Amino acid sequence: MTTTTTARSSILVLALAVPLALTLTLTLAACSEPSAPADNAAAAAPPASTQSFTEQFRLALETAQPGDVIEVPAGTHEFKRSLVLNTDGVTIRGQGMDTSVLSFKGQVAGAEGLSVSASDFTIEDLAIEDTVGDALKVNEGENIVIRRVRTEWTNGPDVNNGAYGIYPVQTVNVLVEESVAIAASDAGIYVGQSQGVVVRNNRAEYNVAGIEIENTIGADVYENVAVNNTGGILVFNMPQIPQRGHSTRVYNNEVHNNNTANFAAPGTAVSGVPKGSGIIINSNDRVEIFANNVTNNDTANVLISSYFSANYAGQRELAESFDPYPEEIYIYDNNFEGGGTAPGADYLVQIRDAIYGPEGHFPAIIWDGIVNPEKAADVAVICVQNGDAQLLNIDAGNEFAGANVDMSAHDCEVEKLAAIELTGSLAGGR
Repeated sequence: MTTTTTARSSILVLALAVPLALTLTLTLAACSEPSAPADNAAAAAPPASTQSFTEQFRLALETAQPGDVIEVPAGTHEFKRSLVLNTDGVTIRGQGMDTSVLSFKGQVAGAEGLSVSASDFTIEDLAIEDTVGDALKVNEGENIVIRRVRTEWTNGPDVNNGAYGIYPVQTVNVLVEESVAIAASDAGIYVGQSQGVVVRNNRAEYNVAGIEIENTIGADVYENVAVNNTGGILVFNMPQIPQRGHSTRVYNNEVHNNNTANFAAPGTAVSGVPKGSGIIINSNDRVEIFANNVTNNDTANVLISSYFSANYAGQRELAESFDPYPEEIYIYDNNFEGGGTAPGADYLVQIRDAIYGPEGHFPAIIWDGIVNPEKAADVAVICVQNGDAQLLNIDAGNEFAGANVDMSAHDCEVEKLAAIELTGSLAGGR
């Protein structure tokens, strides 16, 4: 291992090619004066040139110090066990998401590919492939940057793939950008139980959920591409989690053709997502959906529902703070085209057939119609200012008896949310 010390950090460049390393060692030895004998500790450690990259990388993570920059060279590097980092202030940097690949195709131990429990963490320019469980999990950290990272299960959609690709949870001040997530059996990019989040310029495809914001306070999700997932972009609150999420803006995204059959493990929350779902809101408040291009999602381009319509309703404990009803949802200035022609759940097919006929299609927006009976009169549920886009209330609380389109009930506005401003070292990154 070659270590270069700068004024602020250590840059750890991990040797990969043993023959090259030996050549360099011999050349330097021929040109230099004899050196003093190494101490016993140094003599006992195997030289970097005789260690595999996987050994060097694992050691660099386990012995990292704040300020270290651990570099991953080009190539596909194979790991059989999870990698763990528990040190604050570390950067992991590759040579590009299609160039520096951490492959776990032969993984035999561990629940993740790379598990990080640290703050002031940056990971960029590499790929994590074919993990048994989650690809990249970042737990309980602040000031997290995930940039130009690709997570992928190279066999394509499969229930046996890991659940999450990029997975920061219980984090604060988070930036996920310019990354790619492919074929996760739950969510490609998932941010949960977090605060102050920006998810931008990413691509999510062939996942069950492309991008999911869950039980998170304050998130901006913009300029992403979500295509060929089961559901494109999800904003959920799960009932058993104490933190109640709210205040998410979903805007300037491309959300198309999210018609992949649901391949989630049975019983998981996303196993109930109907294929053909563009943007889904469940049990969340203060959500703005605007300036998106949402097209050709076979169930509907936008779906809004309460906890009572979820596949896990009645099966999980309810946190004291949990609010099962979506409220103050504001939909405006989007482009909706196509979609609604092949609903991904049998009951939705029956509703479509009954209202629009077998050759018909749902409007741009579907809502389960379940409202908090104790809702204050001045609290809007769903406001739509989106040209001729229509919302179908399927009246799920009354066994669909009163399904209707009444846009006058949604001719309202909600005070717009402020942009998320990242702080500290991430300031200016909104």
